[in-house]
Amino acid sequence: MSSTTSPLVRPGRRPAGHGVLRVGRASFLVHRRAAVVAAVLTGLLGCAVVAYLCVGESFVPPSQVVRVLLGRPSPDELVVGTLRLPRLVVGLLGGAAFGVAGALVQTVARNPLASPDVIGITHGAGAATVAAMSFTAIAYDALPYVSIAGGLAAAALVYAFAWRRGLHASRFVLVGIGVSVALGSLTQLLLTKGDYLAAQQAKIWLTGSLDGRGYEEARPLALLMVVAVPAALWAARAQRGANFDDDTATALGVRLDRVRLGLTLLGVVLTSVATGAVGPVDFVALLAPQIARRLTRTAQIPLLSSALTGALVVVVADLLARRLFSPVELPVGVLTAAVGAPYLMWLVARNRSRSGGNPS
Repeated sequence: MSSTTSPLVRPGRRPAGHGVLRVGRASFLVHRRAAVVAAVLTGLLGCAVVAYLCVGESFVPPSQVVRVLLGRPSPDELVVGTLRLPRLVVGLLGGAAFGVAGALVQTVARNPLASPDVIGITHGAGAATVAAMSFTAIAYDALPYVSIAGGLAAAALVYAFAWRRGLHASRFVLVGIGVSVALGSLTQLLLTKGDYLAAQQAKIWLTGSLDGRGYEEARPLALLMVVAVPAALWAARAQRGANFDDDTATALGVRLDRVRLGLTLLGVVLTSVATGAVGPVDFVALLAPQIARRLTRTAQIPLLSSALTGALVVVVADLLARRLFSPVELPVGVLTAAVGAPYLMWLVARNRSRSGGNPS
């Protein structure tokens, strides 16, 4: 979704493939294909939600799932309403947050290889959370706030080292990768020096898992997503300016540094809270925006489709993780990493071949 005030569109003219959405006095340009893709993704997500609530150690008929969701008496209230639904809500919110955060970071970096788990934000949130779990008696519901602090600290570190009279996209990614490696090493050091039992719990959390997650973890995520809606509307418009090169943006009057800082901060907060709730589920923030962009074929990464794709990836991955090797249950992060790592290698090889073998 984009506003009619795009600097690349002449007043009174509508770009091809767009329609106008009017809300009161405000009007927005809507990419038709992106709207169709969002509708299809919503339908697929609805099917995944029903399958998630039906499938498990015991199968629950869809009719009983609907009864539970409508608040009607059902013999499957315990299985659906108490065990599966809270976990599903956390997965939906966490996946959507990762998807939007990945879209924002890739917009700032102008690089499909960039994502919060590649440039150090997730590792910063993870290191802070592991430190809190290993060395303090912190309440579990306070972990999202610790993750926010760690993610912000990591982002500030990347931003400080990458800043040289402006924020260059490739330097931002390279510095982020270096910070990510350093924070990963720090996390391993904390695991070896902390309390043994707490370290074992932290190791499980580091794999990214929805096991045992409930409404307590979903609450800060839900609050953040509601608060972030106005910021996301701003980000959808600001993305256009961030996609320009520095000279073009300056000529058009775009305050590029402020835009990039705002987009980065929003992405960091979304990533950090999602990491605190579900753990560092790798590669969702990398995969979701690129899948959404390829489906919509838009010039900028669509935030709504990225959120829907991220939620769909997490829900389907967790469903497979629960049932693929039953009765053994895998952490959802193991499955997303198994898919995301080959994709990352393919993306690196593809970019390298396009640049004629020059890695820069």
